[in-house]
Amino acid sequence: MTMKIQGDGVGLAAEVRGRGDGPTLVLLHGYPDTRRVWDGVVERLAPRFRVVTYDVRGAGESGRPRPRAAYRFVHLMNDLRAVLDAVGGDGPVHLAGHDWGSIQGWEAVTTMPERFASYTSISGPCLDHAGMWGRDGAPPSARLAQALHSWYIGFFQLPLLPELGWRTGMAARIIARSEGMPGHGHFAPTLSRDGAAGVSLYRANMPDRLLHPRKRTTDVPVQVVIAEKDPFVTPRLAAEAPRPYASDLRTVRLAARHWAPVTHAAEVAELIAAHADEN
Repeated sequence: MTMKIQGDGVGLAAEVRGRGDGPTLVLLHGYPDTRRVWDGVVERLAPRFRVVTYDVRGAGESGRPRPRAAYRFVHLMNDLRAVLDAVGGDGPVHLAGHDWGSIQGWEAVTTMPERFASYTSISGPCLDHAGMWGRDGAPPSARLAQALHSWYIGFFQLPLLPELGWRTGMAARIIARSEGMPGHGHFAPTLSRDGAAGVSLYRANMPDRLLHPRKRTTDVPVQVVIAEKDPFVTPRLAAEAPRPYASDLRTVRLAARHWAPVTHAAEVAELIAAHADEN
């Protein structure tokens, strides 16, 4: 059943599923998804965990604030705190994120680590780690490879054109074709609005964090699931960027493209569960 949680000036649509007395696990979705991206994973985790999902601001059934500044990390983290306070239960919870959900997850475990018992990151590096890696840790060939994979980040900084791509359906068709998910695959009926609103995530956060990265460290046990065929995040960035900053880090490779929670739901569920069980 969907419930409404009051976030940082915006209503958030959330669900709690699974075993009521099990360990709490929060799953953060990415862009341009909704919480529905996790359905196949939740189905497999529900017998063992109390699973919390919610539509982040700008997506699905949650509110869509208009100002770009409303999508900054400070507001995203306040939303997550509101969800944890409302349905997180007692004590630290397990966390997993995909794409922008993973980016948010890194911000969470590096700024409020006391709230989390474990973290699984899929296809979304910490922006600060990526900025440090690009500036100090990566050879020119690796930086060039990632820049080619991340072409859309620059495109999303342009005015009007990204929103037009979503509203005409062109962006959805490109994603569905590139990921082998005809008919928009798992995407919600709100996809065009979600895509247009969520562009602000990139505009509000990426230029500053990638160009002026902060040192973000965490002692939360982190598992990075590397989607080896991801067209957006290279395996090298996923594996190397967090190493200096996460004291308890493991990496696991999966022969998947970007939307592994959809195409490899069973494997993703088992990886999340195994990491949570160990912590």
